[in-house]
Amino acid sequence: MLLWVTLLVLTPVSGQFATGPKSLVSLQPPWTTLFEGEKATLTCYLFSFSSSLKTKWYRGETLLTETQNILVVRDSGKYRCQADNLLLSDPVPLEFSSASLILQAPFAVFEGDSVILRCQARKKTEHFTVTFSKNNKVLTLLDQSLELHIQNASLKDNGEYRCTGYEKTYSRASSNAVTIQVQELFPRPVLRARPSNPTNGGPITLTCETQLLSLKPNDQLKFCFFKSNGALESGCSSNPELHIPAIWTENSGGYWCTAGTTTSHIWKKSLTSLIDVQRALANVKIHTVPASKVVSEGQELTLNCLVERISGPIKVSWYKRDMRYKEKKTHVASKAEFKIPRVNSHHAGEYYCVANNSYRHFTSRPVTINVKVPVSQPILTLTTAKGQTFEGDIATLHCEAQRGSPSIVYQFYHENVPMGSPSTSLGREASFSFSLTSKHSGNYYCTADNGLQVQRSEAVSLFVTVPVSCPVLTLRATRAQTFVGDIVEFHCEALKGSPPILYQLYHEDVILGSISATSIEGASFNLSLTEKHSGIYFCEANNGQGAQRSYTMTLSVRVPVYYPVLVFRTPRTRAVVGDMMMLHCKVLRGSPPIMYQFYHEDIIMGRSSAPSGGGVSFNLSLTTDHSGNYFCEADNGLGPQRSEVLTIKVTVPVCNPVLTLKTPRAQAVVGEVVELHCEALRGSPPILYQFYHENVIMGSNSAPFGGGVSFNLSVTEEHSGNYSCEANNGLGPQHSEVVTIKFKVPVSRPVLTFRIPRDHAVVGDMVELHCEVLRGSPPILYLFYHEDVTIGNSSAPSGGGTSFNFSLTKEHSGNYSCEAKNGLWSQRSERVTLCITGLTGNRSGSVATRVTGGLLSMMGLAAGALLFYCWLSRKAGKKPASDTSRSLDLYSQEPTYHNVPTWIELQPVYSNVNPRGGDVVYSEVQSIQKKKKHTVASEPQVPMNKVSFLTYMGSTIGHQLWPSLLYSFPLGLLCHLL
Repeated sequence: MLLWVTLLVLTPVSGQFATGPKSLVSLQPPWTTLFEGEKATLTCYLFSFSSSLKTKWYRGETLLTETQNILVVRDSGKYRCQADNLLLSDPVPLEFSSASLILQAPFAVFEGDSVILRCQARKKTEHFTVTFSKNNKVLTLLDQSLELHIQNASLKDNGEYRCTGYEKTYSRASSNAVTIQVQELFPRPVLRARPSNPTNGGPITLTCETQLLSLKPNDQLKFCFFKSNGALESGCSSNPELHIPAIWTENSGGYWCTAGTTTSHIWKKSLTSLIDVQRALANVKIHTVPASKVVSEGQELTLNCLVERISGPIKVSWYKRDMRYKEKKTHVASKAEFKIPRVNSHHAGEYYCVANNSYRHFTSRPVTINVKVPVSQPILTLTTAKGQTFEGDIATLHCEAQRGSPSIVYQFYHENVPMGSPSTSLGREASFSFSLTSKHSGNYYCTADNGLQVQRSEAVSLFVTVPVSCPVLTLRATRAQTFVGDIVEFHCEALKGSPPILYQLYHEDVILGSISATSIEGASFNLSLTEKHSGIYFCEANNGQGAQRSYTMTLSVRVPVYYPVLVFRTPRTRAVVGDMMMLHCKVLRGSPPIMYQFYHEDIIMGRSSAPSGGGVSFNLSLTTDHSGNYFCEADNGLGPQRSEVLTIKVTVPVCNPVLTLKTPRAQAVVGEVVELHCEALRGSPPILYQFYHENVIMGSNSAPFGGGVSFNLSVTEEHSGNYSCEANNGLGPQHSEVVTIKFKVPVSRPVLTFRIPRDHAVVGDMVELHCEVLRGSPPILYLFYHEDVTIGNSSAPSGGGTSFNFSLTKEHSGNYSCEAKNGLWSQRSERVTLCITGLTGNRSGSVATRVTGGLLSMMGLAAGALLFYCWLSRKAGKKPASDTSRSLDLYSQEPTYHNVPTWIELQPVYSNVNPRGGDVVYSEVQSIQKKKKHTVASEPQVPMNKVSFLTYMGSTIGHQLWPSLLYSFPLGLLCHLL
C-alpha cells in the first residue's frame, strides 16, 4: 500500500485544510531506508488526491525535473514536489544504505496506527535470528519474526529502535537507529462559543475546534457536545458546530465537547468552558477562517463580520488600513463575508468591519492578519552570578522568541542604545554578556526580526547598586541677584549613586521638600521667593546606602520696598501753628538700605536714608503754609514706592477778636436795632463767638468757615455799658478789648412851667420859666419861645431841666413854649399863656403920647402883618410850631436783634451843643394864669373873656426892632380874635 508522507493541517472547525493546500507525496515501497541498488517511486498528488498536470521535483534545494508527477529515485536525500502552483510538499528523507542489516520503518506514525518495523539483511542466510531494542533495551518478543508489530500506537511507543541479527556462526550485526515519534491524529479539542458572551434570547454557536493531522481517506472526526447536566443532543455528528437558536440566562453553566475518529476510535475531551448568558447588547466582531491570524501565501482566507442584536437592514463595510472594501446587504443578515481566495504578502494587515443600519454604525475590534509566521514577542531575561547586581559582576542577557520563521536576528538595547552587533540565529534564542558598571543601570530590551516583523521584548530593569556620592547643590536663577517674587531652582545632584535616590532640600536645617529621583540626573526644587527665603541652604542624597550632604549655600533675597506708611505726630491731637510736627515714613518690608523722601504738594521737603532698614522721621515747625497734602517715597534701588497721601490741616489759634458796632445813624439811639460784630482776623475755623455785656453772656454764634459773626440788639436804656466778645476754635479763647457804649435817649416832650411870686402875674414881677424833659440823654439844650420867638436858651450838661427868668411888662403877655434838644431829637412843649393883670406906675404924658403914637403906628403895621400870617397859616392847614407831632416816644419799643450788613467800629459819640449866646434883657412880666390840663400834642388855647396885655420892654441883644414891636402886641390874642 502507499504511504502518504505529506501531511495537511485541517481546520479545527470544519475539518478541512487550513494552511494548505500543499502538494502530497506517496512512497512505494513505504520505507524510508532501502539497500543500495534498490529504487523508490515517489508520486506527487494534488489536494484532491488526483495527479497533477505539472510537477516540480526537488532534492534538497536542487530542482530535478518539471515534467511528470512520478519520480523514481535511487539516491539518498530529502525529496519534495510542487504540484502545479501549490505549496511545496514536506521533505521525504530517503536513505539507500550499504550496511548488511537495516531497520525499515514508515515515515509518519499516528495515534492508533498499527506500525510494522522490519529488520532486513542484505544476504539471506539460514539460522538467522533477530532481536529488537528500544532505547538500548532489548524487547522480549513471543516469536523470532523479522518484524516488530506495534498495535494501536500511542505516545508511550515513542523512542529509538534498533535491530540486531545473529548468524549461526555467532556473527553479530546491528542496524541503523529508527526514531519513532507518534504524532497526534488531532490535538485536544477546544470548545469555543460564538458569541463568547451571549445575550438572553440570542443565538449561540458552539464549535469543537481541533486539527485532523493524518492523511487518511477514510478518517473523519465526530463531535459530541455536553452540558454539566448531560449531552446537548443525542448522538454525535461530523459537524463540529452546534447552533442553538436561543439561549437563556438559565442555560448559563459549564459546556464541553468530545472529538474522535471513526476508524481508530480515539476520543478526546475539551476543557470545560463557562458560558454566561448576559443581557442583549449590540455586538459586532470578526471571525476568521481559518481561526489563526497567521496564514501562508496561497491559502484562502475568509473574514466573517458577525453582527448580533442589531436591527436591519444592515450594510457591512470592510476596512483595511487605507483600502476600503464594501459589501452591501439589503436584508437582515447575521454575518457578511470578505473572502481572499489566495493570500499574498500584501494582504497582511489590520482588518475591521463596520455595520450600519441607517440609524447608527457599529465598529468591530480590528483583526490583524499575518502572512506566514512572524516572529513572536521575544522574552528577555537577565541573570547575574551572585543574584545581586554590583559593579564588576558579569550579567547575561538572554533573548528568546518562542515562535517565528527562521532566521531570526536579535539585537539587545540599553536605554534605546544598541549593545554590540546584531546576532543571527537559526534557532529561537541569543545571549549577550557584559561586565557591570554604574552606567549599566537602566532598562534593557531585545528585538527579534525574521524579516516579516520586528518584535520587541518587555523591558527589564537593571539596577547596579552604587552608594551615592556627596551631592552638589546649585542655584539656577534668571538674574545675578534674587528678588522677592522670582522663581529660582535649586538643583541637587549626586554624581554617583544607584537610583532611586531620595533628595531633600534644607533651609536653615528645615526640610523644604523631598523628591525621589529614579534617574541619575538629580532633582530640582522650585521656589517662589519671599523675604523669608534668605539664609543657608544645603541638600541631602540617600539611596539606602547612607545619606550624603552637600556643601552649604547662602542665598540673599532682595525685597523691593513695599508701599510706605506715612504718619505724623504732634504734641496735641491737632496740628497747630508753632508746634513741632514729626513726619515718620516706614515700609513694612524691603531690603536695606532704603532712601526716604518727604513731599509736600509734590515738592521735596527732605530726604533721609535708613542703612539698616526701618523708618525715618522728618521734623517740621508748623506754619499756616504747611497745610496740605503730604506723602513719602521709599526706594532701595528696586523701584520707588509712594505712600498714600495724608492731608494735614494746620490749625491757627484765634487772635484777639475785634468788636464793632453798626447803627442806623452816627450814634446809637434807644429803640433802634444795632448790630454787634465780632471777628478774629486770624484763626482756623470753625470759630465759636460769644458776646458779653458787663461780663454776662448775651449770646453765641459759630462761624464754620471762619470770618466773623453778628449779634443784633434792640436798644433800651439798660443796654448802655461795657461790651466785649470772645473767639474760640478749640485752642483757647481770646477776648476782644472792652468797648463802652452809651446809648443816647432822645428827649421826651418838655414840660414848661411858670414860677411867679403870687397867684396872678403882675407887671414888675420876676417870672421864672422852667423847662424840663422827663427823659433824654444829656447834654440837653433848652430854647424858650414867646409867641414862637426865641427869647432865650440854656444848656443842661448833666440832664434835668433849666429855667429862664425875666421881669414882667405888659408886652410879656401871650403864649410861651420851650424846646428841648440833645442832638438826637428836638421836642417842643405845649404852649402856656401868660396874662398880666396890672402895671407898676404912670409915665409922663409927652413921652407917653409920643411913645403911644409911635407904638400905634407900628402896631398898625404889625397887626396887618399878623393878620396876613394867620390867614396863610389857616389856609395852608399848618399847625403851630408847638405841634406835638414832633415829639418821639422811644420807650414803648422792645429790644430787637437784626443782622446788619455794614459795620463801623464802635466809638464814643460826642455831640457838642452850642446854644445861641447873648445877653437877654427881660422886662418884668406880670402873669395871671389859670391852671389848665393840656393834652400832649394839643395847642394851648387862649380864653375868649380874658385879654392880657404884654408890654415888651426890652429886647435881646442883636434883635431887630420888628420882633420887638411884634412882642409888644398880644399876638396870640390877635390870632385868636382873627
